[in-house]
Amino acid sequence: MDYLDSKYFTYGTDNILQCENVPVNEIINKTGTPVYIYSRKFFEDRYKEFTQAFREIKHRVFYSVKANFNLNVIKTLYNLGSGIDVNSEGEFYRAYKAGADPKKMLMAGVGKTADEIKLAIEKDFIMIKAESPEEIELINEIAGKLKKKAKVGIRVNPDVNPQTHPYISTGLSQNKFGVAAPEAEQMFKDYEKYPNISFTGIDMHIGSQVTTVEPFVEAVDKLSEFYFKVKSYGVKIEHFDIGGGVGVTYNNEKSFGIPEFADALIPKLKKLDCEIFFEPGRFLTGNGGILVTKVLFNKRNNNKKFIIVDAAMNDLLRPSIYSAYHHIQPVEISTSDKDIVADIVGPVCESGDFFAKDRTITETKSGKSLAIMSAGAYSMVMSSNYNARRRPAEVIVDGNKFSVVRTRETFDHLLYDEKVI
Repeated sequence: MDYLDSKYFTYGTDNILQCENVPVNEIINKTGTPVYIYSRKFFEDRYKEFTQAFREIKHRVFYSVKANFNLNVIKTLYNLGSGIDVNSEGEFYRAYKAGADPKKMLMAGVGKTADEIKLAIEKDFIMIKAESPEEIELINEIAGKLKKKAKVGIRVNPDVNPQTHPYISTGLSQNKFGVAAPEAEQMFKDYEKYPNISFTGIDMHIGSQVTTVEPFVEAVDKLSEFYFKVKSYGVKIEHFDIGGGVGVTYNNEKSFGIPEFADALIPKLKKLDCEIFFEPGRFLTGNGGILVTKVLFNKRNNNKKFIIVDAAMNDLLRPSIYSAYHHIQPVEISTSDKDIVADIVGPVCESGDFFAKDRTITETKSGKSLAIMSAGAYSMVMSSNYNARRRPAEVIVDGNKFSVVRTRETFDHLLYDEKVI
């Protein structure tokens, strides 16, 4: 993505980076750094683009909260009509506090606890996505004790290579997710063995950051065949859940557009007599956020140059664990600036504490600020207090206004309920 041409993050006439119509410097003067800054308009536009592309078929979008669980991000998408996909009691709690109705939620997760299953049944979730025979037995047992009928979909592992990073591949047989098709078929066939369960859906999720349409097409073809088999056993499937995983542009990836995605899938999905579910997360939020950090020092070890900043791997973990690329650019540009090659690193005591290695970047000075782009998904949600560092503030921009929706943690936050004995 060429961020200079983005309508959400642009340089103003004063050469200061702005989010929508608010200069970033104005925000960091109030919050300090590091700080996450999100564009509300980005989230709104992405949601509308996705659901508009699939308008020809009966469908529903469920925002995958694990991508970014800030209450205001959840609220923004929920208010547009999105359902909510949660992966834990904690994500449910956050979505509920943001105003989401449990009856518009899905419960996902390969290792749900009994309490999470009970919660989903009691709160009448649209569907619990089951991922093993033992889980099905536990759901049936808990639903029986509650004297309720649990609505369950089985996550089928389609054994499709999503051609993404192995850590975020979830649709191959060697991955821990889902149930192999023959085993899932038998579970549907034996539906009468589970009197407290109503099998309402078939679910899949092949991986995250998938940048070609072909793996989705292959998986939908496989699951469509499976759908018709299951129907022949007398099971009424109400929902066909494609999951999420649509990739976004971090660097120069040639990801597909949502209209192309819809054109490839709609003819296949029209053959199914049920509602189609989607669970996008990264697509809705990834390029709608930045992490702003201040330069502390410039350093040279022999011929190696380093730019040391006040953000660290505890604030944004993706480069350290995935070698993920995030574009980095100055908050304030100058025509006299020259390019250098350097590592952009944080202050944490790990060699893995970096945001970029051997990156060509505009030369900068101590006290100047840098924007780490594409930080709207799998960024703040993966932050920690490593090195007893306080997690950053979060800000949402709406046009020419901004709101600090989460302040920087205090040192008291670090101690929480801990005590010396």
